Amino acid sequence: MASSSKEPAAGRSKTVKLTGPEQVALFLKELEHPLKDEIEEVRKIILSAADDITEQIKWNAPSFCYNRQDRVTMNLQGKGCFRLIFHTGVKVKEAAATEPLFTDTSGLLEWITGDRAVVKITDNTDNTDLELKRAKLAALVARRMKETVQS
Repeated sequence: MASSSKEPAAGRSKTVKLTGPEQVALFLKELEHPLKDEIEEVRKIILSAADDITEQIKWNAPSFCYNRQDRVTMNLQGKGCFRLIFHTGVKVKEAAATEPLFTDTSGLLEWITGDRAVVKITDNTDNTDLELKRAKLAALVARRMKETVQS
């Protein structure tokens, strides 16, 4: 998906870079996914978790940043589910934590490494999976963003 568009200006083409929210809005508008409604709802939950969370398209999916650092990225490749990848950014840390960066009191995170965890949102016809996770997810995102700001 392109993150810029061409506009004619006095016989020339000018590239206009889309803002992060514009990138995500266009991406979601064009997205064909069985859990599109849930994906859009999770986007709202994440953005409402803290005032200074921003968004962009990274790795062909919505990614959410805190202090200009990617912290949560959607993985939309699953069948009957999608995942939220909680991480400390794109660069591999030399001394990546072997223990989780913090204690997950929500029970939502599945730790892959000490600095990378996953929350899985599953497909269900009555939407209870997301509804059950909504409050915990918002609190988890807010905490994760603030606690990993130095990571």
